[in-house]
Amino acid sequence: MPRWKLTLQYDGRAFHGWQSQRGVLTVQDALEAALERLCQCAVRSHVAGRTDQGVHALAQVVHVDLPRILEPERMRLAIQAHLKDAAIAVVAAESVSAEFHARFSARMRHYRYRIIQTPYPPVFERKRAWWMPRSLDVAAMQSGAEALLGYHDFSSFRAAGCQAKHALRTLERAAWHQRSYPGGSELMVEFSARSFLYHQVRNMVGTLAEVGQGRRSPADIAAILASCNRTQAGCRPAPPEGLYFVGVDYAD
Repeated sequence: MPRWKLTLQYDGRAFHGWQSQRGVLTVQDALEAALERLCQCAVRSHVAGRTDQGVHALAQVVHVDLPRILEPERMRLAIQAHLKDAAIAVVAAESVSAEFHARFSARMRHYRYRIIQTPYPPVFERKRAWWMPRSLDVAAMQSGAEALLGYHDFSSFRAAGCQAKHALRTLERAAWHQRSYPGGSELMVEFSARSFLYHQVRNMVGTLAEVGQGRRSPADIAAILASCNRTQAGCRPAPPEGLYFVGVDYAD
């Protein structure tokens, strides 16, 4: 059966995360229902990186095996037509070999986190960014983020429900950027790694935000990381609405 690589965008506000769950709408449920209507058979999807409730995606990658054979653009349009009013856009559809796997073939995953700094709530960014009315020290947060780069045990930034066998990961990129925003500014941090732990990005952002608020020093980040103790990091993860799955890299 032909295998297809699909690239999706979705608004996390509309879904209870990626993974199928009974009694609630998820991205996987909406996509598979559309594919079933298209192909008149059950279809199972496989995703590059599962996202939680409220988390968005700019270029999520999924693979599916479909019995229909169409030109890539016709396939993209056909799937989109069956998604109807779902907050999902099919950016691309590409025929791939049977060896391709959206998750296991991935070489690098990229995430972005957005923070809006304005004295009033940003109405048009509601549930699309973390609102903070007070300014953060971006230079201090970047200094702290650099301690996270490289190969480490990230247990201090791992959620209790994480099912990974170990917490050893290599963080390839951790870069903060700031730009103007009406009435204030927007902060973005970009993280890249082959894989991430459950809530790792949100826990790192929550702790780095405490550095930006002056509640911790940049040097504290290295000590927190070395402790391998979740209780040493920020007490709360950054909220999910500021998190975006930006994309995934595969070998040529």
